[in-house]
Amino acid sequence: MKKSQSEAWERSMPNLIDLETFSDNRGDLTVIEKVIPFNIKRIYYIYNSGGSTRGGHRHKITSQAAICMRGSCSIYSKDGDHKEAIKTILDNPAKCLIINPEDYHWMEDFSDDCILLVLASENFDSEDYIYEKYED
Repeated sequence: MKKSQSEAWERSMPNLIDLETFSDNRGDLTVIEKVIPFNIKRIYYIYNSGGSTRGGHRHKITSQAAICMRGSCSIYSKDGDHKEAIKTILDNPAKCLIINPEDYHWMEDFSDDCILLVLASENFDSEDYIYEKYED
């Protein structure tokens, strides 16, 4: 039996997916449709971050999808099963990083023009955040 995309992504480290993009002489059109493995309840974006580090947590239930709309940034993830953090560079608005709830993650290396869009499966709830890092 073939697994659905959301089942295939379940309980794994972050997944970088390609978003369908249509390009011609008028520009690019990128579509986010039937590729995010959760219903979107919250949308936010991060910008003007300079040399800051953002994130530094994991979640109890919230899944996220991160898309760098402009510029670039690095997202580091660690799930507790792997000793080393995985670094993903987002620098293309046609790439989307799926971050699972158990992925302790943080963002760094924001370019001056970076706009990082995040789609979340849940509304904000401070009780959903886990700030404790996984042990090495």
